[in-house]
Amino acid sequence: MHKVKAKGILSASNGINIYRGCQHGCIYCDSRSDCYQMKHKFEDIEVKENAPELLEKALASKRKLCMIGTGAMSDPYIPLEKELMLTRKCLEIIEKHCFGATVHTKSASVMRDIDILEKINRKSKAVLQMTLTTADENLCKIIEPNVSSTAERVRTLNEFHNANIPTVVWLSPFLPFINDSQENIDALLDYCIKAGVKGIICFKIGVTLRNGDREYFYSQLDKYFPAMKERYIKTYGNAYDVASKNNDFLMKRIENVCRKEGIMFGIERVFSYLHEYENKYESQNKQLSLFDNI
Repeated sequence: MHKVKAKGILSASNGINIYRGCQHGCIYCDSRSDCYQMKHKFEDIEVKENAPELLEKALASKRKLCMIGTGAMSDPYIPLEKELMLTRKCLEIIEKHCFGATVHTKSASVMRDIDILEKINRKSKAVLQMTLTTADENLCKIIEPNVSSTAERVRTLNEFHNANIPTVVWLSPFLPFINDSQENIDALLDYCIKAGVKGIICFKIGVTLRNGDREYFYSQLDKYFPAMKERYIKTYGNAYDVASKNNDFLMKRIENVCRKEGIMFGIERVFSYLHEYENKYESQNKQLSLFDNI
């Protein structure tokens, strides 16, 4: 870990990334890619120690309330967060200024902050985004070695649903020949249905690989899946978009299940929901005003 004084924290799309790098060790992580120009070792986490101060300043001067997102490039609940609590401090600032919030994680540690997210959700909107990749817990330990188990993540989804905080699940990535089976996806969909998720995001049944990411991925395939690297190279070469041969069938299956169960699906539709700010105080006041005029 090394700390830095960042110059800014809020992106043009109202996202924040408090950490750079990750401790989760997922074998497929796109954030390892060379295109992100990380100047330090991926596991040597860069900590933006002044993130709360920068966010306070940014939100205090922002003219229009909106959703603030975190987790796009680095999970906000890596193990270091338990000690540093920077994500919690930022959520407290978001709540203070009446903004909405959406957090994207693979960690059940987000349960620590459910109290603040409940407060945010009472004023505007809070959304938990959780990634699920496999229903096989043994496989989970291999492809996501330092992350909460699938069962722990599903329990977290249930807890947030019980707290009336909407949830969105990312079904991603599906590694060809490893976790891209109908059996796996059906099991994950069943988890989503039982947890009452609001929406599901799935770009495709596959994974993306590029320089930096690909090399690490292949090294882990050699370690845990003998001969699998050669199978990938033979099938995909150096392709960026590595899609499962089952892509079309399984994407249609996910879509049909979502339609049947009333789960929001479709990238544009779910992303629009995630970015749509709600002012519940204003809505309640309008309803009371209408009642007074009757």
